[in-house]
This record gives sequence, C-alpha cells and structure tokens, in this order.
Amino acid sequence: MIQTTEEFVEAMADGNPTDLICADSAAELGEPSDWLGLSAGEPEHFFADYWDEQVPLDPHWNINLEGQPQGLIPGSTFPGDVFYRETDEGLCVIDIAWSTIVADG
Repeated sequence: MIQTTEEFVEAMADGNPTDLICADSAAELGEPSDWLGLSAGEPEHFFADYWDEQVPLDPHWNINLEGQPQGLIPGSTFPGDVFYRETDEGLCVIDIAWSTIVADG
C-alpha cells in the first residue's frame, strides 16, 4: 500500500491521469501543486468510528500522507489521508481527506 500511495502521489503531483481512482469515487483531487512534497505514511485498516464521513464509501484502508506542500499559510488545505477500497483488480482510491493548516510553525 505504501508503494501504491507513492505512485498515486507522484501521478497527482505530475498532473497525470491514474487508474488508481475507483470508478465511483467522488474524491476531490485538487491541483498538482497540492501534492508536491507529500509521501506515504503508515497504512491502517479503516476505523469507522474515527472517519464517519467515509463510512458510506466502504473503504477498507487508509493511509496518512507525510509532509506538506511549500508555501502554505493558516487556512490552506492539502491532502492528508487517502482512503482505499480493495477490489478484484487491487486497491483503488475512494476518497481523500484534506487537512487544514491552523497556525504557522
């Protein structure tokens, strides 16, 4: 999953289409610059009690993204977590949770 996420982040940062997006995904992908400087963190089994907005999407895994794009100021948002569903073809991205910068430093 870490390698899949690295490939996904790279594709997003390069502005390249990817077949890693689930057919029924409505994830906000943002702009390529939103993905610069991000890398895969640690994957976890999806925990519905924490991610209640994603429950209807039926994700099986989520992985946090480490780092952040340069030049962000308080109020800026960036991709923070990627949610995956397992299919017969492998993993696909069903949603992305965006993080918000609250303060400098």
